[in-house]
Amino acid sequence: MSSTSRKYRRTACTGLALLPLVALAACGGSGGTDASAEAGSGKGTISVWAHQGQKNETSALQDAVKSFNSSQSEIKVDLKLIPDADYTKVITATDASELPDVMEFDGPTMANFVYNKKLAPIDTYVSAKTMDNATDANKAQGEVDGKHYGLGMFDSGLGIYGNKKLLDAAGVKYPTGLSDDWTAAQFTAALKALKAKDSDGKTLDLQESGGYANEWGTYGFAPIVWSAGGSLLKDGKAEGALDTPAVVSAMKTFQSWKTYVDPNTDGNAFAKGRVALSWVGHWMYPAYSEALGDDLVVLPLPDFGNGPKTGQGSWAWGIGADTKNAKAAGTFLDTLLDDTNVTAMTTANGAVPATRTALAKSSLYKPGGPLQLYADQLAKPCGDKDITKSCVAVTRPVTAGYPVITSKFSEALNSIYGGADPKSALEKAARAIDQDFSDNAGYQIP
Repeated sequence: MSSTSRKYRRTACTGLALLPLVALAACGGSGGTDASAEAGSGKGTISVWAHQGQKNETSALQDAVKSFNSSQSEIKVDLKLIPDADYTKVITATDASELPDVMEFDGPTMANFVYNKKLAPIDTYVSAKTMDNATDANKAQGEVDGKHYGLGMFDSGLGIYGNKKLLDAAGVKYPTGLSDDWTAAQFTAALKALKAKDSDGKTLDLQESGGYANEWGTYGFAPIVWSAGGSLLKDGKAEGALDTPAVVSAMKTFQSWKTYVDPNTDGNAFAKGRVALSWVGHWMYPAYSEALGDDLVVLPLPDFGNGPKTGQGSWAWGIGADTKNAKAAGTFLDTLLDDTNVTAMTTANGAVPATRTALAKSSLYKPGGPLQLYADQLAKPCGDKDITKSCVAVTRPVTAGYPVITSKFSEALNSIYGGADPKSALEKAARAIDQDFSDNAGYQIP
């Protein structure tokens, strides 16, 4: 994610670019074959571009580059940091021939960059050890047609933070993990019970103040669609996937929660105890744990019939399509994605480690850790196509048309929350997505 707000720290957390992603779809050609990356000598200077986000995150990356450069003499990394808010726009506007040997990118933008011949497959250039150590969810975000174009240092997830003291006072039973998650009806009943004990009747935080016609709308609430058995896109079509009766019903339920929602304009509704429940992600744990201590509980999102679901994915690293030294690029990525650097980065930003070994050793996410739920969710990845009841972590659609999908879905979600008819709003979004895909030959990547 590329911008930071008062209460939703996107830079380190979920890799959700809030610049108008739809602009990406207008910048493409007609797709193309795999990039012209050349293996090269595996030596010399390579250029690396990255987004400049949180200070701690940037420092961790700079330290990784410095350590790599000092550890050997054959490869030198020349790191260029680009301001967070401008990063994706710069990549989009830059011709492939002018892009670096290695570049960071926001997960949902990957397929568009592949479509526009700006990324090369990395499978040949990173080691088997690096690829095998990446979590399945991490690999799912970076895969197109069986080839991997990116791997991340960290991942993301959603959940519901609960105030145990307030929940107990209202007599509300709450889940202890994925195995006993709330149904949507039970979640609604919990809101009603909490309202009866709340002075203003506002018992829930949905990170409302920034609206939902943005990437938070998609990342935060597409899990409702998936949990209802629907999809943002299925077999290249949104109609019949996004606007099914089950999804419409689920969105009516979402709409009904508005009466319980604190607008949270100060960003402290949950931390200050005004609400008992907060629907957000792992990135709020530091502030929430400091505020609530032992009264903080971490719960999965409610189940609308197809099992609880969460979004996943974040910033990732890939190799520029026109690099002349892909071997050296792969060597650097092997180091960047090792346990030392992944642990340093996730310690700096609090995100979920995206490698198996670093995740297993994480004090926050390991079994018995306070955020084990997020690791449990990512251990059951769905990818972006086979969204069954037994999987949990869903990758946003890996397609060059994603900018249009997220734009139209988030607009529909925002209008539904504002009182629009869910059926009409979802049907309108599905038609617009399908028309765009038809106009662009389905964004097929040869």
